[in-house]
Amino acid sequence: MSSGSITIIAVIVVIVLGGLFLLTTSARRDRAAAQGFISRETRRRDRGNPLLTEAEEEVVPPVTGRAVERAAVLERRGEGTMLVAAPPSPPALPTYLDEEALGVTRRQFFNRGIVTLFSLGLAGFGASLIGFLWPTLQAGGFGSKITAGKLADIQGSVTSLKQPFYVPQGRFYIQPFPVEDVSKAQKIYSASIVEGMQSGLVALYQKCVHLGCRVPWCQSSQWFECPCHGSKYSRVGEYKAGPAPRGLDRFALSVGSNGDVVVDTSQVILGPPRGTDTTGQGQDGPHCA
Repeated sequence: MSSGSITIIAVIVVIVLGGLFLLTTSARRDRAAAQGFISRETRRRDRGNPLLTEAEEEVVPPVTGRAVERAAVLERRGEGTMLVAAPPSPPALPTYLDEEALGVTRRQFFNRGIVTLFSLGLAGFGASLIGFLWPTLQAGGFGSKITAGKLADIQGSVTSLKQPFYVPQGRFYIQPFPVEDVSKAQKIYSASIVEGMQSGLVALYQKCVHLGCRVPWCQSSQWFECPCHGSKYSRVGEYKAGPAPRGLDRFALSVGSNGDVVVDTSQVILGPPRGTDTTGQGQDGPHCA
């Protein structure tokens, strides 16, 4: 997947999270406007005595139990006056709770919890999706430059076994390319592919260009033959038969001064079109697929 597609996915995830944040914020403001909140400074000023009138400010001090008993004794002795009941005390003033002390209601707690968990889950899913589509390349693995081995060792293995040199960590085959046919290949292939052909080698991607099956090597026909739908390619990956739209895709290959064969798997180069035949190789035996 291209970097543009990854960027579009990331932008969509950010827009969704921003919409959820704005939705919860606006709902909270609507509730605040409907219920009516007074500022903390106003509540602090009202704590003094907001409900008493001028008549209620003259509060009679409360009568204790000891004073009532002393007055009753004096009245029995005739030394006192009739005990007057104390006036009722004013109602208790309401106390205003601070927002920090009051906290949130049960409904607010569940609503915020659901929105938070949903946002975290969506963000985690988006991050994992971007990480999956944009993997970190490891040195020596597929998607990087891979040292396949020494040129002499690879050529010796292909000649003795009569089969391509396979590199599993790079998912490609290395096949010899006739140096005398490089002049014909220059008219069809890109410069990065021709550079490897001039060294006598070509690196072929193992995936069939039809539907992506892995293409094995057929020892009897000396061709690459796909078992899925019967597409066939020559030993240098050029189209021979089947539903494949072109030859096998390939990678740029170079040979260092020390003889190391290095294959760059960071870019897949499309295979040649149908009808390309630079080596003139025919079928050597019966087909495997």
